Amino acid sequence: MQRNYWPTTEWQALDPATLRMDAEKLAELEPMIKSEYSNINGIVVVRNGYIAYEKYYNGYGPDDPHHVASITKSVLSALIGIAIDARYIKNVDQKVLDFFPEYVLGAADRQKREITIRHLLTMTAPYPFEDWHEPLDKMCMEPDWVKYTLDILGQNGDIGTFKYSTAGAHLLSAILTRSTGKSAREFAGEPLFKSIGMKEIPDYEMKSFGFEDLFGENVKGWVNDPNGNSTGGWGLTLTPRDMARFGFLYLNRGVWDNNQIISGTWIDESTAMNPNKYGYLWWLYEEDGVFAYLALGDGGNVICCIPEKDLVVAIASEFIINPRDRLTLIKERIIPAVID
Repeated sequence: MQRNYWPTTEWQALDPATLRMDAEKLAELEPMIKSEYSNINGIVVVRNGYIAYEKYYNGYGPDDPHHVASITKSVLSALIGIAIDARYIKNVDQKVLDFFPEYVLGAADRQKREITIRHLLTMTAPYPFEDWHEPLDKMCMEPDWVKYTLDILGQNGDIGTFKYSTAGAHLLSAILTRSTGKSAREFAGEPLFKSIGMKEIPDYEMKSFGFEDLFGENVKGWVNDPNGNSTGGWGLTLTPRDMARFGFLYLNRGVWDNNQIISGTWIDESTAMNPNKYGYLWWLYEEDGVFAYLALGDGGNVICCIPEKDLVVAIASEFIINPRDRLTLIKERIIPAVID
């Protein structure tokens, strides 16, 4: 797809009608957000490469970073793809234990030997907890998060069954660091963030590892574990415009201003529909002929990419328990505003 400009230094906004979007329908977003989605702090809608709609709430503005929670996983997925392209990692079928030669296997750990990077990316590795009941607080209280995760990996269940794990994503971050010699935060800087005009993530020194430091209001930059690994499953802070940049890069199959930042094949594999509706750390959605892939974070943080409509929706939110589903807002208010 030919683009007239790239929002590397600055996003350009155009009148919705010019971008074939219904301004009246978009205007219905604001009252709905204020009444039913009041923890939304920022929303950016990009159509055909231009901002069609952008609003901020609760005292926030375009330059304020947000803790985007599990959106971090989708960014990490991109970094794994870049590391494979650069030959730091062989391929997605490389065994996880290849990267941790010092790890001592127990006699009953046969299943652990078979787990690959692909299993971590697709959430199809076994763990001892029930699905959606991961005891993340246990990992966070350990002095060595990677050893803790390797210990529980491969227990209870079969390889290939979907089980969502934030600890597994953290293992991918450690694999990235073992392969490249850089933390995910450092590795992201040059090949990804800087190339597409995202703000540099500063080195934020962790003073302690309590709840607020890891998940709460103290989160700044990109959280790391006690051994300096960037958190793989959460802990990254981004502005809504940079969230939109990241989505726009995926929408363009990894191309930015004639440079291939992430391979198109990686993005195709990451977002190919499957029975679990989960790609390489991206959620997949298909309904009423509309296909989308989404980076989703707790509290209602979303980067939603809809390729056939050349549409990216980025939503940054304040963390609350059980927020209203942002996909409902996108389906009811944003997709209908697109004039095909």
